[in-house]
Amino acid sequence: MRDLALCARALTCERDGRVLFEGLEFVLTPGAAIQIEGANGAGKSTLIRTLIGTASDYTGDIFWKGRSLPNALPALRASLLYIGHNAGVRRGLTPLENLAWYGASGTDAMAALDAVGLFGFEDVLCQQLSAGQNRRVALARLYLSDSPALWILDEPLAALDVAGVASLEAQMNQHLQRGGSVLLTSHQPVAIAPLTKVSLADFQPLLDASAEQAYAG
Repeated sequence: MRDLALCARALTCERDGRVLFEGLEFVLTPGAAIQIEGANGAGKSTLIRTLIGTASDYTGDIFWKGRSLPNALPALRASLLYIGHNAGVRRGLTPLENLAWYGASGTDAMAALDAVGLFGFEDVLCQQLSAGQNRRVALARLYLSDSPALWILDEPLAALDVAGVASLEAQMNQHLQRGGSVLLTSHQPVAIAPLTKVSLADFQPLLDASAEQAYAG
């Protein structure tokens, strides 16, 4: 268990009093990736918030390197790079200043911004950039040389063009080859390996006819 990066056992999550999925199990080892699949509303983002400790309405167990959450949460977050739907970019700073806030050196930050296609925009305030450009500022954190071991990414390929998707897939593959781990959600195929797909549809609760009718109504 101590060699495992991230593990869920019999995990059941709720939102607004409704069970989204139950009995979810997975093991994410170093050098491997898991893609969480599911329809809109299936609980993908809720699962991610649960794993990073910002949602607590769950039963079951989550382990990080053999220790259970919430006790292991500080250690998990110390090894975590999380990018969600909200880019988490400080709009009053430039892209270069945003990466410096995360501790990147000027040289490392410039190389990361160049990798995501933002060369020439490094000194423009993020509030003047488009939503897609701000998304790339967030993704530039994945290209920093001291990037944490565990990446948890919610729809990282969204709004990227073909070249951007290929670049990000290459970066994720390099991260896996260095022994890092990736857990991500995506509505589109992801060309990284080794990759295990986990469908939340396989863990949806069974409703009897009366409960299903009440939920539909």
